[in-house]
Amino acid sequence: MKFFDSHAHLDDEKFEDDRDSIIKEIAKEVNKFISAGYSLEGSETAVELSKKYDFIYATCGISPNDIPQTEEELWISLSKIRDLVQENKKVVAIGEIGLDYYWNKENKELQKKAFIKQIELANELNLPIVIHTREAVIDTIELLEQYPVKNKGVFHCCPLNRELVKEALKLDFYISFAGPITFKNSKNAKEIIEMVPEDKILIETDSPYLSPEPLRGRRNDPRNVRYIAQKIAEVKKLKIEQVAEITYNNACTIFNIKK
Repeated sequence: MKFFDSHAHLDDEKFEDDRDSIIKEIAKEVNKFISAGYSLEGSETAVELSKKYDFIYATCGISPNDIPQTEEELWISLSKIRDLVQENKKVVAIGEIGLDYYWNKENKELQKKAFIKQIELANELNLPIVIHTREAVIDTIELLEQYPVKNKGVFHCCPLNRELVKEALKLDFYISFAGPITFKNSKNAKEIIEMVPEDKILIETDSPYLSPEPLRGRRNDPRNVRYIAQKIAEVKKLKIEQVAEITYNNACTIFNIKK
């Protein structure tokens, strides 16, 4: 089976002590994964990992939870993100970017400006985007409608929200599922999985967070992407091998990676 974890954070400090040894173990079970940037520093580390390992790719961006405190600092950081992307061919998307009103309610306007600016950057550099959205469904969709993304993108660790998924699919975006679809208290996971056509599904771990059942509470890593694939297989009445192949091909398509 070929597995493609479309979103992981191997730059995270939780991997500080054993990053290289874990990556070597991951390589035995996962064919490709994306180390996703969420800050300038995280994006730089993601790029370094992509340079070091053939099967790792990177995204670069500043998430709504990591944007600087002022517009001036934001524009400086985004200028550095642009340089980082232009200098590295294994950067496959701008992200993760978006809106988060769960953790940050005081800087909504600055979040929106950062989101718009990074959409414009993606269009300038001919790349898709990777979206983080939490308790900001309406604003996220409205901004995507106002500022169309030329190469579309992915709703990463997509919230299990019917309206969000419906509108995201209308916009021709991919839906990436992570550990929460395996949680016992995830009441509408089945319905949401059924909503997403096979050609728009991706799988991810969001490592080191959100470990799937039966590993909740432990540090997550890309090897656990098989549990997300297994859940989708059960819901869609497919074999896990089929889900692995479908999601592998979809990830290669949206991120323009050779299969």
